[in-house]
Amino acid sequence: MKRKSSVIALMLVAVLALGLLAGCSSKIDVDQYQQSQASQETSQASQAADTNTSTSTEDAAAPTETAAAGELTYADGTVLRMATGYNSTKTGLSMDAEVAGEGITLADGITYHAGDLKPTWVEVQNVLGIKIEDKYQGNSASDEFDYWKERMGDVDMLSGNASKLTEYGEQGVIVNIAQYLDQMPNFKAYLEANPIVRLSITGNTDTGAIYFSPYFDGVNDIERMPLMRVDMVEKLLDGEGEFTASASNKTAEPVYTNYMPASGKIEIETVKADGSGTEMVTKDYDASGNIIVKMNEAGSMDGVAAVNMLRTYIDECYGGYYGTKRSDLFVGQNACWDADELVALLRCVVANPQTLNGTDSIQGLFAREDDNNQRRVDMVRFAGHLFGVRGLESRQDYLYFDVDGTLKDARQSVDAYLAMERMNAMAKEGLISENFMNTAEGKTKQYLENDSGFMHYDYNQTQTLYNDPSQGVFQDGEKYMAVMVPVACWFDGTNGGNYMRFTESWRSVKTDGWGISAAGVQGNPDKLNAALKLIDYAYSPEGMILMSYGPDAFIKTNADGSYVTFEFNGKQMPEIADATRAELWEKASGNYTNYARQYLGSTLSFAKSQAFEYQCTSDVGREGAGYISKAIALGTIKHPELAITENPWYMSVPTVLPNTKSENDMLNTYTQLTSKGKFNSAKDGENLFVNQIVAGYTEEGMGSEEASVAKVSEEWGGKQYLALKQDAWNRLSAYYSTLN
Repeated sequence: MKRKSSVIALMLVAVLALGLLAGCSSKIDVDQYQQSQASQETSQASQAADTNTSTSTEDAAAPTETAAAGELTYADGTVLRMATGYNSTKTGLSMDAEVAGEGITLADGITYHAGDLKPTWVEVQNVLGIKIEDKYQGNSASDEFDYWKERMGDVDMLSGNASKLTEYGEQGVIVNIAQYLDQMPNFKAYLEANPIVRLSITGNTDTGAIYFSPYFDGVNDIERMPLMRVDMVEKLLDGEGEFTASASNKTAEPVYTNYMPASGKIEIETVKADGSGTEMVTKDYDASGNIIVKMNEAGSMDGVAAVNMLRTYIDECYGGYYGTKRSDLFVGQNACWDADELVALLRCVVANPQTLNGTDSIQGLFAREDDNNQRRVDMVRFAGHLFGVRGLESRQDYLYFDVDGTLKDARQSVDAYLAMERMNAMAKEGLISENFMNTAEGKTKQYLENDSGFMHYDYNQTQTLYNDPSQGVFQDGEKYMAVMVPVACWFDGTNGGNYMRFTESWRSVKTDGWGISAAGVQGNPDKLNAALKLIDYAYSPEGMILMSYGPDAFIKTNADGSYVTFEFNGKQMPEIADATRAELWEKASGNYTNYARQYLGSTLSFAKSQAFEYQCTSDVGREGAGYISKAIALGTIKHPELAITENPWYMSVPTVLPNTKSENDMLNTYTQLTSKGKFNSAKDGENLFVNQIVAGYTEEGMGSEEASVAKVSEEWGGKQYLALKQDAWNRLSAYYSTLN
């Protein structure tokens, strides 16, 4: 693997670029991450050189004191037995038979067979001078841990979810890697630069124990985005004169009522149309009235009349700001739309299928898979953005910080149930897809492919792949793109709430990670040091590139062997090789994550950079994400921070809180609130918020928002649940204060 000092210096700032076109947190200081040149050279030398000695004399299973600072050394060829992977036999360290077949030749020119280590892990072996013995059974992290927990002496590293790794770590089964942070300069620097990450993986606030290396599917970056058929918006709203159509349907009798004001003025800071800066845009309800109030007064109307009413409203409310390009209210860089305007647009879309797709029917809002609860919950998350409700897309359960620093639970919030009432009203008008409303009709994830869906809330890269001509989905001029997050009233401590754009969909630590088996490495300092070295290397500049891109053979290089780079979030990041790009489309239909996990063996854990994924995003996908990136960078889209913020409302909730075993035992008794309870987000689970969108209040004793809150708080243990979470946070916060 080519390692050149100029390239290394360039990559030292790569940690700041772990986001899909998103401005990284200003609180992360690159100087905190950079090691001294001497430290870099020592680290690089240790990766290339082999040693037969070890500086550790501690019992690897349960060291009683912090290990002395120094180099992590181990014998050349030290074997690590690794039961690690993502969630299936296809996404482990070794080639799966289904993927490799009789042998598969990748872009590096090497032919791999079933059972061979994937390129990333061959490179890990070469760089670290270790030998990997793949023990992975192909399970989810939780199930993989359960498989090995009674035979921990047979593995050295294993996958697990955070709660199990921490629980067993407290019993001495998993190594406390916090005791070795001084010997792990890269990992230590990363945690210092990202306090919420450190707090998310702290398993014991008395000792500061850390029992697993965190996994990030991107970090400090927006995750899900609203996506819209741009061409449909343009057909309805743009141009001189009135909208006309040879045929249209009637809008439904109105059920949804206005969320935004009916009078007065609201000023919103917005990115200029050309992206050159920001400006204030005024919503003047005194001039236009509220579009929902107007439509509701008119009742069911012809689809053409509905479009013209919306056109007039946009002209009047924004004082001609959008001109004849009214679609920019929704899909432009200077978009400023809100929930009411979206509902008005959806009414127009559903009532004008003849114009939009040449049929008698079109679906407004839909989920990627209407019979998959994991995807259906995205509708709940989107509701939070539409109506300014925190906790519906939290990093842990439904928790968020209030302005006073206390934890709150959206399931115990009147506003959350009111938001679902509004979504249910939209559903009653037929603005949410038929199959979302009736899963008995069978699974449907063909709305985009069949030109029959308008909008959903999802991941940009995978969903905008349909724009690529190779997919044969969209015709010339048709366009499915990420659009700006909506304006809503968010109660961030501003008197009366603050009308702004805010996204809670912000990437942080995920709930799975890799731990070191104490029994596996016990009495063998070489194994312990090699495992620790692997984790530290994964957070080095070089390691972070490898864990996202795979080896150098898959990266474009100059004649001198240095990386060809491009600007990503203001930093220089490597370009993928042309052969890699071609192979990604050939073998994974352009899906970066599937390609990386199944073929390269990267992005299985640690920190995944979005820079690779960005290069695999369609031109249209990059356009929409670029608008959002610009808005985040200029501060017109706000988001949670992975830092301790002055206003706690803007602080990301740690993905895991360090509740004690007795506390966790108590939490598990609140069965309706656990991961498999009434607010489940698993594929085959049940979610009361989803049920409420579809059918309103159906749960016994939950006939209103107040009754729902009371049921959760009083009967299902919500108050006690929240108190236990708060206690854990208080301890974690107190522990953090000792680090500074």
